[in-house]
Order: sequence, then structure tokens, then C-alpha cells
Amino acid sequence: MKETPVPVKLRALEPEDLDFLYSLENDPEYWDVGNNNVPYSHFSLSSYIMGSTSDIYGDKQMRLVIENENREAVGLLDLFNFDPKHRRAEVGIAVVRKARGMGLGHAALLKIIIYARIVLHLRQLYAFANADNTRSVQLFCGAGFHQEARLEQWFYDGKDYHDAVIMQLLL
Repeated sequence: MKETPVPVKLRALEPEDLDFLYSLENDPEYWDVGNNNVPYSHFSLSSYIMGSTSDIYGDKQMRLVIENENREAVGLLDLFNFDPKHRRAEVGIAVVRKARGMGLGHAALLKIIIYARIVLHLRQLYAFANADNTRSVQLFCGAGFHQEARLEQWFYDGKDYHDAVIMQLLL
């Protein structure tokens, strides 16, 4: 895992992020790899932002905004399925189309790895990636994750099933 010179900032969600969160969460492109398949309302997302304590131990998840060097929101990075007993968490990352291929997702992933190791004292991070999404698989591999297993027909996009690969990083 090598450091990247691409500057990014990870920060907690703010009420001002509502429209950004709304556009990302309601983009069907991301529904294929998540558990969501219906649009969220402004009200439900606003309630989520307001109800979040930004404490992974209380919420069992942490959602962070990825900002570029111009302080523009370009993606979201989630730690969820947090398990303090076994010291692990699942990672999810979404970068908006216009910001892909610039190294921002890689830089954000490297930052959360350091945070997970040093601040949260986690032993491992893992992610499920669509096996057909080579950019996602490469992103995790480039940050030091290894493919540990393949799950056949794991993701359903409403038309077809797609295999998933489980990516894991021991910290």
C-alpha cells in the first residue's frame, strides 16, 4: 500500500450535504451493489443526518464525505457492520462519475485504513465488490486488500445476477 499525493479530506456529514447525499443515494447505479433499491426522501436523509452521532461505537457505522482539494464533495466512504468485539468493519465507497479516475477514491481509502488502524484499533477491514466491477476490485487491491472469496450470483440488478468478491485487509 503506497501513499498517494492526491489531497482528499474525509469529514462527517453536515446538514448542508443533504442535496449531495440525496443525489448519490437516489442514483440507481449504486443500487446494484448495496441493499437499497428504492429512492430516499429528503426527509428520511435529513433525519439520518440529524440522528447520526458520528460515533461508530454508538451507531455501529460511520459515513464520511470525501472532499477534493477544492472542498467539493466528490463521494462517500462508509464504515459499517462495525464489530468492536472482533475488531472489524465493512467498507463501502462511492465516488461521483465526474471525479472518478483521479485517485480520490484511492486516497480516501488509504486515509480510512490509517484511521481504522490507529484510532479505532481495528484488526481488519473488508468489502464486497461486484466481480464485474474491475475498477472497484482494482481500487481495493491497490490499497492492499486481497480477494478472499467469490460468491456466485450475490448481487441482483433487477435483471441479472452478478458474482461478488470479498476483499479483506488485515491491519
